[in-house]
Parts: sequence; C-alpha cells; structure tokens
Amino acid sequence: MEILHQSHTFPIRDRRADSLGDFKYIPDEIICTILDCLTPLDLARLACVLLNGLADTWPARKTWTIDQLVPKYGDTTFKISSPLKVSMTFKDYVSYMKQQHDEDPLYIFDDKFGESAPGLLKDYTVPQIFQEDFFDVLDKNRPSFRWLVIGPARSGASWHVDPGLTSAWNTLLCGRKRWALYPPGTVPLGVTVHVDDDDGDISVDSPTSLQWWLDFYPLLADENKPIECTQLPGETIFVPSGWWHCVLNLETTIAVTQNFVNSRNFEFVCLDMAPGYCHRGVCRAGLLALDEDSLEIIEKNWPCEKENFRCLDLTKKETKARILRPQQNENGKENANGSYNVWEHDFSFDINYLAMFRNRELDHFTSPWCPDNSLGQRGLREWLSRLWVGNPGKREMIWKGACLALNADKWLDCLGKICFFHSLPFPSENAKLPVGMGSNPVSLFPFTNGKLGEPILRDHFKDIPELVYVMDEYVVKIFAEGGPQSSIFDLGTELEFYSTLSEVNSPLKNHIPNVLASGILHLENGSYNIDSWDGKKVPDVIRKCSLIPEKGTGDVFPFGVQSKILFTYRKDVSPENGPDDSDESTIVLLPYLITKRCKGKIFTELRNVLPWEDVLNLASFLGEQLRSLHMLPYPSFSNSALSDFEQNREFSSANDMDMEFVSNESDIPVEWKIFVRTLMEKKKNVSGRLSKRSGLIPKTLIEKAEAYLPDDFLKLLSIYEENGMKKVGKPWSWIHRDIMDDNIYMECKSCSNGIPAPTSNGGVAKSWRPTYILDFSNLAVGDSINDLIPMHLDVFRGNSDLLKQFLKSYKLSLMRKTPKQGSDDDKYGRLSYHAIIRPLRGETLKWDIWMYRCFCILHDENVLGGLFKTWKELRAAESWEEVEL
Repeated sequence: MEILHQSHTFPIRDRRADSLGDFKYIPDEIICTILDCLTPLDLARLACVLLNGLADTWPARKTWTIDQLVPKYGDTTFKISSPLKVSMTFKDYVSYMKQQHDEDPLYIFDDKFGESAPGLLKDYTVPQIFQEDFFDVLDKNRPSFRWLVIGPARSGASWHVDPGLTSAWNTLLCGRKRWALYPPGTVPLGVTVHVDDDDGDISVDSPTSLQWWLDFYPLLADENKPIECTQLPGETIFVPSGWWHCVLNLETTIAVTQNFVNSRNFEFVCLDMAPGYCHRGVCRAGLLALDEDSLEIIEKNWPCEKENFRCLDLTKKETKARILRPQQNENGKENANGSYNVWEHDFSFDINYLAMFRNRELDHFTSPWCPDNSLGQRGLREWLSRLWVGNPGKREMIWKGACLALNADKWLDCLGKICFFHSLPFPSENAKLPVGMGSNPVSLFPFTNGKLGEPILRDHFKDIPELVYVMDEYVVKIFAEGGPQSSIFDLGTELEFYSTLSEVNSPLKNHIPNVLASGILHLENGSYNIDSWDGKKVPDVIRKCSLIPEKGTGDVFPFGVQSKILFTYRKDVSPENGPDDSDESTIVLLPYLITKRCKGKIFTELRNVLPWEDVLNLASFLGEQLRSLHMLPYPSFSNSALSDFEQNREFSSANDMDMEFVSNESDIPVEWKIFVRTLMEKKKNVSGRLSKRSGLIPKTLIEKAEAYLPDDFLKLLSIYEENGMKKVGKPWSWIHRDIMDDNIYMECKSCSNGIPAPTSNGGVAKSWRPTYILDFSNLAVGDSINDLIPMHLDVFRGNSDLLKQFLKSYKLSLMRKTPKQGSDDDKYGRLSYHAIIRPLRGETLKWDIWMYRCFCILHDENVLGGLFKTWKELRAAESWEEVEL
C-alpha cells in the first residue's frame, strides 16, 4: 500500500513572539503542569517557545563546539548517517566536513555515543519535563533512544515520524537548524508512505531535507505550509508522538536528541506494536491509508451505526481524491494550492479512534512481527511486565496498553477458564499479564501460606526482594505460536518427552518442573470448553478440526516428536505443498500445560552477583543435565513416513546436489536424511535470512555465505564405514533448543526452601546452586550441537573456561568420527571443545570449525548475531575463513 501526501491549511506562526514572555524563568514544575493540560497539537505549536533555556546549566552549552571536541574525541569513532552503516573517527569526519561540497552531506548520527564517548553523557542532563521515560526499566536492553547529531550546512533529516510513535526532544548546542512539522496523519508534499500489508512494516520515500525546501516548499500555498521555526543554540524543540518533521542544518550544528515513552504517548506506542498494518498506516498517513479491506476492519471493530461514523462513508476512491496534485497557476508555474483543510478532516490522533483501525482478529503470539518495531516480541512482554510490577499506580494505563499490544484481555479470559476447570484460584491483580519470555504466553500464580502473593517474573527487578516470598506456585503455559497444528505438535512433543523421562527414570526428571495438568481449551460456537489431554491418542476436538498426525509415526503419541519433525520438514522443504496450518475451522484450539513453579531465581537475575565458583558449578550442572537429555532414547523414524511425502514431490537442489544419492543411501537413518534436506532448503535463501537477522554481520560475509556452505551437505555428517556399513559420525538425540539464561533456575544454598535469607545489610544470600531447567516447549530431536552453541553464547557469554567446565561433566563426544581424525574419545572431546569456541592460534581444527560454522550460519536462531556481538573483532572479517581463525 502506498500513501501520498495530502494538502493542508496551516497558518504561519511566529512561535517566539515577544508578547509570550521569557519562559526560561518559569519553574519546571509549572511547565510540567502546563504540558499535562495541553493537547499534542497545542504542544507542537508551542514547542519552540516553551522549551527555551533548558540547557543553560549544561556543561555542553559551552564545551560542545567543533574546536573543543576534536582534541578530546578526535580518535573516537562515531556512526555516520549512511545506508552503508559506516563509521569515522571524529577528526576524520571534521576533515571531511570542512572539505566537502556535497548537496546532501554525511552527518554524525550515533546512538552509541554514550559507549564510545561516555564523557559526553556527563555534559548534559535530561530536562525534568522529559524525565518520565517508561523504557528506562529495560536498562541496557532498551531500544536506541539517544543520538549525537553533528552535521554541516545542507545536511539534515528528511521527512519522517519518529520510530514507534515515541516523542522526542532535541537540544541544539551549536549552529542553527530549520524545522518543519506537520500533525499526525498529514503526509507532506513529495512524500510517499509504504505500508506492508503482511507485517505492517513502514517505509517512507522522501526527498532529502534540502531538496524538499528547495523544490517542494515553494509549491505550497501559505495556508498549506507546515509549522516552521529556526532553532538557535541553547533551544530545545519537542516533537510529539506521531508528528511528521524534517530538519535542515543551516550551518554546522551540534545537537543531542532523545526519544522517550511517557504517560502521554504510552498507549500510542503500544498500539504501534500491535500486529497488523491498517492502524500503523492510519497513525502516520491518516485516512489516506484506508482501503476497502481497512474499512471492513473498521466495520467489525466499531459497534455503532454506520451513519454515526463518517469515516465509514469514505471509499478508496474518495480517500484517493484527497491526494494533493501540483497544479499550474496562471503564470504557467506549478503550485500546490488545495482546498482540503487539515484541521477539519475526520482524522483524529486520539487513541480510542486509532485503536478502532486495529485488526482484533490478529494476535501478538500468532501474527507476523513487524521488523521496524521498537522492541521484539520478547522485549515487549518483558517491558510491560516490568512496568506492571514497578508502577502499580499506573496499572490502568498499562493494562490498556497491554490490551492494545498483546490482546491481554483475551488471554486473561482464557486463563480464567483454565483456572476454573482445574480449581485454581483466579490470577490476582499482580499476575494479570502474560510474562513468558518465549513465544507462548506464560502466567505465574504464586502462593504464600496458601494465599496469593506477589508475582515472580522471569526477569523482574533485582531490588524488589518481596517478589520471591513464595512457598508454592503454578505456571500456566498456553501454546499459541504458529497456529493450532503447530501448537498441538509442541504440546504433544513435550508430553511425550516427560513420559520418556519417567519410563527410563532419568535423573533429569529431578531438575525440571513437575507437570500438574495439560489439556486443550477450545472455543466452539461461541462457547469455551476444555478437554484434558496427556498427549496420547487423538482427542475428538482435534479430529473435528481435521488436524491429523503424520503417517507412520506411531500410535502412542500421535502428535509427538516424530510427527513434529515431519510436520516441520514438510513446511521447510515444500511450503507450497506442506501442511496447511491456517485456522479455517470455526473451532479455536489453545493447548496448555500447568506445572509447579520452581523455587529460587532465574540465572538472568543472578548473573552479575554470583561468585565465580557458583558460575563454574552452574556449568557443571548444565553438563550433567544435557548429558542426561542427550542420552535419552528417542523414537526411531520410519522410511515409510518420509516416502509418503517424497512420492508427491520432486526435490530441487540449491547447488545441483544429486538428491538421488541421498534418497538411495539406505544406510543413512531417515532422521539424517530429513536433516540434510532441510539444510539444503535453508541454503537457498541464506543471504536474505542473514540480512534480516542482525546488522552486526558484515555485508561482505552475507554475500559470501552461500558459496561458503557445502554443495553436498552429507559432508557435514562425517559418514564413515564400520564393518562394511556406512554410519553417521555425529550423534542424534533429544534437544532442548533454548538453553538460555532465563531458562535456568537457581536456589539459595543456605536456605532449605530455596528462598534467600536477608543479610545484615539488607541484601540477600550470595551463594546459589542451580536446580532446574525450564521451558521444554521447543523440544525436538537432532544434532546435540544445537543445544551447545546457543548455551555457550547466551549462558557462558563465550567464556572458554566455562565451556571446558561444562565438557568435563558432559562427557559425551559431539563427533564419533571425522574424515581426518582417529577415534579416541578424549581426543574428540577436545575436538568438540575447539569446534564450538574460537580456538587459540596453532590449535585450529579446520574440518570441525568449518562444519560447526556451517551449522551456525543455517541455525534457526540468530546464532551468528550472538557470535558477532560477543567477538566484536569478527565484524572486520572479509571472509568466513577469517572468522574461523
């Protein structure tokens, strides 16, 4: 969908009239009160006036000049405003700035300047009127929010709306800037907004700031011109949520800017992270974003009569008519005089009005996630959870935001049904929000002496000890990711795994949460019902939905791991012919699992306070538990299940690999055939996937990724012969696939009940022992390295000593044979170690390193992003061979 600009009627205003007085002498408290009473429109009109003198006491007011910054930060590297994501030392940039004659010069636009030049953070303070910032609770995990901006004349930011509908303040320390602003929903002349109909991704095509002022501004009639002002040193401009703005540097300028979320824009920010595209387009382009499909969404969401809502009378043709077209005047010159008055149209930047355009049929847990959202899905839920705990006085507002972004009211209703069915108390006010860090909503129900207590979040504040006053607790996990069929497979596999643990009496069962109940909540004909399900057989409600297990995968757990692997395989290698997981049935299925809550704290909360000895013990613990996991018997795969699918499909190869060779290798287990063919499919679009996953991977490496991967993926299996039979040199096992720091529980060593005892200084006990591994919803069977790689990056943060400690207790070989080495187990234990971590010089084992690097490139998770984040020097690599060294 593309939305062009529309015309405006906007009177020119001198926003620093002498008659308004000098506001810098009004106390901040009074200004805050004034701002609370003003609408976003009024705020924008008064921005340049009200925010005069806020930087008078900053050291930056005197020291942020080019001449003073070069001696101190000349060798510091800053990010440059370039699509190539380049950086320059400050002295080199200043040299460029003095010599360039570019029409659109590069400028410094660095969101990490606080890390590269921390001294700059000491030179200014956030004005009091902007200090409420709800993203602060995320600490280092918050999205980019502050920028150092330095640029010469003619540089500047083209027309845009700030990310995530956040608000911003911008303080100028040196030079002059020319600003232009339009209210929300008013697309400037010359600008086109693109809204992706699938995930709501927003992109804007706009002329450069200088081009707009030279080529488009003269076309505007006076009544259609934007709010304008020239910002002088020491002045701060406020840009409210959703406002279009562009900036042109009139001379060399130095500025600092920060985006924030406060009580005024919180619900807008939450709405912007809701799935769908219609509401995101309307928030930026107004009613021009509407098409026939959008109007259908409104009709479903708006309960009143059509004649009572004028917007519903708009058709696509009528909204298109509002696009302003340049016309020729009597002198033969183009102008942009339009009759459309921006202040009189139907669009209103009101949260209740905008929320009407949200497609309520889409859900946070099952819909595509917009790539330009300020936070990821996990980050959004963590953010709302922390706000809920830390701001009890603002819970009404937070709940509204959570309902917009997460459909929290819907999930709470489902949760209530499950609680009633299993005679659990209804969640307290403190536990109303889903707090799961994974892809499924998880709610925690704590109890203290039989009474509801405070919730314990999987990553809550470290300075709220009362949140761990828990004797007993239930965890309800609702499976929602990927649609009904994927959810059924996830729960079925997890239940099969728990059954296997009990059958073989694995020691691992003592270190996972106890399962209390499981079932399927289903909505049929407007009525909720619940069926208990232990994973065995096929419940009637599943049959009604025409969800069938894969053929030839056994009858005991029809939706167990065999079916899950084949189901995933069919979707990966042949999405056009694979199983249809769309929910065309009128029955809504929501599988769920109830477990008992573990005592203690998650490792995420303790990472920075644990003594080294406890961390080493954690590594040993993980080695023991993963050994138990990887030694569990797994169900064998039958050739018939794979053959049924292959008969209806012709395999295409990414690099002309002979698929007949794979199919006819009768000695190769079926599971490895599936593994190899899945890798082949992933290779086909490997560059595209890597480009989307992380900005840390060098573009050169992304372009060379496909050539680096093998043409014949059988090489990765290290096939060898033994007694005349070909065998795979790698082990196959159950794999957790999500061994992360938020899935490890620890107990206080000095407390029999796992709850830390307060110390004399008000702190908590410092010694902890690992006790549980959580969240088995992502279970599968496969190469055990898929557990070790993410664990090494996330839990161990790449620390080789911790990996060595892990391997001492793990005691399993990650490679039975390789084409070049012998079979000594200890030797291959060492090979496994060097294959995972970056080896020391002189110890490089080329084959193993190449093999595991291939796995990292094709891994389902963003493993490479973790590698390049942990080892920053890798970002300078120009070839994958350099990454290996």
